[in-house]
This record gives sequence, C-alpha cells and structure tokens, in this order.
Amino acid sequence: MNTDTPNPLAVERVRHALKRRHLRVQGVQRLGGHFVRVRFAGADLHDFVSASFDDHIKLMLPARPGAPLVLPETGPDGLVWPAGAERPAMRDYTPRAFDTAAGTLDIEFLLHGDGAASEWAAQVKVGDEVGVGGPRGSFVVPTGFAWHLLVGDETALPAIARRLEELPAGTQATVVVETADAQDERTFASRAALTTVWLRAAGTATLADAVARLTLPDGEGFAWAAGEAASMAAVRQALVGGHGLDKSRVRASAYWKRGSPGHHETL
Repeated sequence: MNTDTPNPLAVERVRHALKRRHLRVQGVQRLGGHFVRVRFAGADLHDFVSASFDDHIKLMLPARPGAPLVLPETGPDGLVWPAGAERPAMRDYTPRAFDTAAGTLDIEFLLHGDGAASEWAAQVKVGDEVGVGGPRGSFVVPTGFAWHLLVGDETALPAIARRLEELPAGTQATVVVETADAQDERTFASRAALTTVWLRAAGTATLADAVARLTLPDGEGFAWAAGEAASMAAVRQALVGGHGLDKSRVRASAYWKRGSPGHHETL
C-alpha cells in the first residue's frame, strides 16, 4: 500500500501544446508612468492556458511599421513559415490577465523608448493585429508557502502584480523593485500581508544589495526574481550564497540583457 502523499509545496513544470493564435487589439489603457496595458481578443483564445504568473508568450508583430503581419502555421514539427515571407518581430511577454470565456488576453508593455515592441505599443490602436505563440510551458510555484519574495526591475512588474493577486490571505509577501522613474511605482492588490521596497536604478548591485539586507521571515518560503541578466545573477547569489536558500526554493530569470535585444533565460 502506497501511503505517500503529494508535497503541497512542490513546484511543477507543465508543458502545453504549441499553438499560434491570431488576435486583434480590443482596448488600450494607459497606466501612468511608462506602462500601457493592451487587451487582445479573438476566437483563438478559447483554449488559451497560462498556469503560472511568470509564463511568457511569444508576441508577433509586423516586421516594420506599415508591413503586413505574417504568421506561421502550426506543423507536425513546430511552426512553419511561408517561404520568402518577411518574418514578424517577436518578443517575450507575460500574460498579465486572461479570460478564456470572454476570449481576452491582457499584456502590459513598458515603453522604454526603443525596440520593436515598445515602439509598437506606443502607437497601438484598437483593431491592430498580432500573433501570439505559447506559452510552451509553465513553472508552477504553489501559493501555500508561508512567505513569498518577489524581486525585479520594471520588466518584472506585470508578473509581480499578477502573482500578488493570486496569493491567499495568511501568507507574507515582500516585493523589492528597482525602477528608473518614480512614476512607475504602483499600488499592488493582494490579500497577502505585503511589504514593498522601491529602489531607484543605480547599477547592477542595487537589487542584490537590497536583497542581501533583508531579514527573511520564518517558515518555508519561495524567492522569485526577474530582470536584467547581470542583476539577476547577483540577486540569485545573494539568495543562495548569502541567505542560504535552497536552490529549489529560488527561481531567477533574465528578462533582458544589456546590449542583447530579445534576450530571455532562466538562470
């Protein structure tokens, strides 16, 4: 007789079927600071799945302003592109919110002044067409930990906001965010007991130093971090090497890297 019971705090990796979706912009909301929230809609979202707050989808945009949107077809071995077609610009983004029944998907864009996606979002209008691929997989972190630490720069704000909305009452959440502009600070909605630390961007050591100075709560917790590659490597070292957290209780991702457009990796 097997008396083993599942570990309620075990993280889970989930794979999803690869699918390309054709969507249109349904609404645009300026959030203040340098963010805009865009709502996409389309029948292709009827089976959309995003099981984790830090999922990423591949957003496909026209290759250049005024160019037609070219999307791949889904073949037996993955996406298949039309021969000779001008491929779209593609960037990774977090599904901020989605409603499969209504057929809508929200994404928050950071308007940082350069790059295909930022330039597109600065001029987006209702009716614009995009393609979306994925997410191909999810790294599901249970909400039942006693405490959650969420660390990042502006690019991590959509994922952090989504996670805080998911956390139940009775948990503790600490958020440490580095922004270049105070206008990008925001009020988070969460049932968790929340402590927020805002920092001004001043080099790759800023976030890591702040994390190193933290006094982590008692009990089992999970630390999540996302942002610039060098900064996240330093944060991960502060968590594992400094605070002594087990590597299985830390997830750090590089959402971007200085001098490398379209960079995304798990550290």
